[in-house]
Amino acid sequence: MSDHYFDALERKIDQLLDHCHRLEQENVHLRQQEAALKEERARLLQLNDQTRSKVEAMIQRLKALEQNA
Repeated sequence: MSDHYFDALERKIDQLLDHCHRLEQENVHLRQQEAALKEERARLLQLNDQTRSKVEAMIQRLKALEQNA
């Protein structure tokens, strides 16, 4: 086999290695993003529950005021 063939093969292997490295970096980044989004979702769900509780408490107070009036 000629040197040209091996040079081309070596270039392809280098390209594949570069591509694998980029994909690994992207995967790490996406996993970090996913973790951050999960944390944000949990925080928003908790905030939503707190807000719902406050609104329900206000409604109960308004009903009580209405009955006392």
